[in-house]
Amino acid sequence: MHLRLTVNDAQHSAACRPDTRLLDYLRETLGLTGAKEGCGEGECGACAVLVDGVLVNSCLVPMGQLDGCRVQTVEGVPAESPLRRAFAAHGGTQCGICTPGMLMAATALLADHPHPDLAEIREGLAGNLCRCTGYTRIYAAVAAAAEEAAAQTHETHSRVG
Repeated sequence: MHLRLTVNDAQHSAACRPDTRLLDYLRETLGLTGAKEGCGEGECGACAVLVDGVLVNSCLVPMGQLDGCRVQTVEGVPAESPLRRAFAAHGGTQCGICTPGMLMAATALLADHPHPDLAEIREGLAGNLCRCTGYTRIYAAVAAAAEEAAAQTHETHSRVG
């Protein structure tokens, strides 16, 4: 099968079997190893990425469904983004296995709910498991990132207006 897709704003032409998992294509073909194989069953969220802006577990997505799609992995989240800074500042990274999936889930959450409360943060990250942090630091990081992004947006609008 031959298909075209965009990964982290770069165009790719993929020749692969339609049942090849997106996770395997990202890791083995493109060398993007941020998404992790945690469970291989879509239960842990370690392999989470965005496909056309929707959070998915890449271990469950066959490449045959992705012709013309846009994929964003954790490597596509800017290093100096409020989210990455907040995860580092609030200790939301611990061992790092869940971090890429958590960052992608938080990216999706903040795109849909720029000012989430704690309940929305918990719900937005519910599909991602962490065995290190107890989630408190991760929730605090997402809340802090939302506050920073809101402050940056306000500052930008103040300069324009």
